[in-house]
Amino acid sequence: MNIRVVIVDDEPLARLAVKVRLAQRGAFELVGEFGDGASAYEGILALKPDLVFVDVEMPGKSGLDVLAALPPAQRPMAILLTAYDGFALQAFELAALDYLLKPVDDERFDEALDRAQQAFPYRGHGRAAAPAAPKARTFSVRVGSRTVLVPVAEVERIEADGDYASLHANGKTWLMRERLHNLAMQLDPRQFHRVHRSSIVRLDMIAELRSLTNRDAMLRLRDGSVLRASRSYMPALTEALQHLDKKPE
Repeated sequence: MNIRVVIVDDEPLARLAVKVRLAQRGAFELVGEFGDGASAYEGILALKPDLVFVDVEMPGKSGLDVLAALPPAQRPMAILLTAYDGFALQAFELAALDYLLKPVDDERFDEALDRAQQAFPYRGHGRAAAPAAPKARTFSVRVGSRTVLVPVAEVERIEADGDYASLHANGKTWLMRERLHNLAMQLDPRQFHRVHRSSIVRLDMIAELRSLTNRDAMLRLRDGSVLRASRSYMPALTEALQHLDKKPE
């Protein structure tokens, strides 16, 4: 079953950019697009999409206003689009799946669609997303003729290394021939977070976050490692850190 999508953005070129990218993913079906909040509200109620891409700031009724006005039982999964990074808290209060900063790069867009595909089977018709499916407990790593099982709970960070990914766990580094994107899909987002196109971090390993002038940030981990966090990942990372004390069920 395809995921039915509505796009809400007052900029025609922005809507076109989303449409072009959606066309490359066969699991998604565009069923409507709207250029203002008022028509979007009526259209979402009528079309009952599974997923909506919403521009946060629009003349009149904003994207956040549209989502907030919808009855919770009729609120679709939402991916927010904005040129500013000051709306993260409101986004997550509305249970948005993702929060994308414009201009959105292809990898971040694909990551958001992956989240939608993960959540879709676990949400009832017209209901908010239910908890995600169980995540990986171990990673299988080939070392010569041996296969080593690395517990996910011991992984501190994962970094892209050409065609491989480096798993850092308990002072050891393991190489896997796997894309970082695929590994991210196997991890619990309440415990691990993508902070850059080339790195994933276990949230409780972050000891310090220092903002940079370009809205990126430097992360100092508890083992002394220093990583850069890209601005496009910062809103979701900041929100995840604020809720770190909420333990996974």
